Amino acid sequence: MTDIHNDWDPRAAEVQADQAAAYDRMRKTCPVAHSAYMNWSIFRHADVKRVLLDHEIFSSNVSSHLSVPNSMDPPEHTVFRAIVDKYYTPAEMERFEPVARSITAALIDALPRGEDIEIMGDFAQKFALRHQSAFMGWPTELERPLIEWVRKNHAATLARDPQKLDEVAGEFDSHIRALLAERRGGAAPADITARLLTETVHGRALTEAEIVSIIRNWTVGELSTIAASVGVIIKYLADHPDVQDRLRADRSCIEVATDEILRIQDTLVTNRRVATKPVELGGQQFAAGTRFTIMWPSANRDEAVFGNPDEFRLDRNPADNLVYGAGIHVCPGAPMSRLELRVLLEELFDRTSRILPVANKPACNAIYPAAGYSEVYVRLSV
Repeated sequence: MTDIHNDWDPRAAEVQADQAAAYDRMRKTCPVAHSAYMNWSIFRHADVKRVLLDHEIFSSNVSSHLSVPNSMDPPEHTVFRAIVDKYYTPAEMERFEPVARSITAALIDALPRGEDIEIMGDFAQKFALRHQSAFMGWPTELERPLIEWVRKNHAATLARDPQKLDEVAGEFDSHIRALLAERRGGAAPADITARLLTETVHGRALTEAEIVSIIRNWTVGELSTIAASVGVIIKYLADHPDVQDRLRADRSCIEVATDEILRIQDTLVTNRRVATKPVELGGQQFAAGTRFTIMWPSANRDEAVFGNPDEFRLDRNPADNLVYGAGIHVCPGAPMSRLELRVLLEELFDRTSRILPVANKPACNAIYPAAGYSEVYVRLSV
């Protein structure tokens, strides 16, 4: 694998203008493609599924920083994942649902009716942030710093600037360490942030660095991906009144429908893996140590699995949908995400008669590492 040439540039203007369309083209023309920015990107569903399920060959140990349990392999991953999963059980979700419903209802009630609304800044960010803060037991004064932190994190990731990434990580860590210090001093309630201080692994307490890493991973997923998902789903329903009518009439379909809408337009773009031994993938040979990037929005639109990827269907095989991943690293927060998005639509349907598009204000696509939209305008009818 000497003299590797670059097959594409994921930061090129034409890619950023419409990420989904660009990934569709790559899947058809160069399904395992090299770039200076992402190493080897994997676009086909079958190849992505193979990488996800074969954690012995495709290791998740790719981060230069501690990332619990995202960048761990078994057996270490198994031990830490058991801790994380305790916070997303059906019982925990049942406990949190009334809180999620109250937050969602208040945010929707604050939106004007019959006027153009930009929902990403005015609603989606607040939705994600307030749910995360309530789930973790965080104070409202942390909202603005966290919103600013997400912006800085996206910019540093896009620039692939190690110094900036370190600075952004350190900024987040300082917020969390302050919250942990309060809870050690008994100055805060026994919330989930405090509960993490009681967790043990290998017969010892979790270190502060391990707790901070767990919380960072949860927060990145919530603040970035959930906010993007809110925008994608609301815009889809505004643009597809038939789907909106169907879900208003039969709310039992909501969770399957949100999974399907997010399959069509995935809000998580990439994850990374590294080969532990020589391997063949997509008809090419790769050496041990080769780094790969999983392209979720491409795999979830693969015609070989989904036929017409833009067709909305509720009868698809759930195992084919990779919105929340697959294998041992399947998203632990998927139950909370599905809960929040279900409650979102239930409360929107209760409080409006119609979600309408705004024809003269087209949505603005987000740029990597974000997905979905940076701006979405809709109107709500009473």
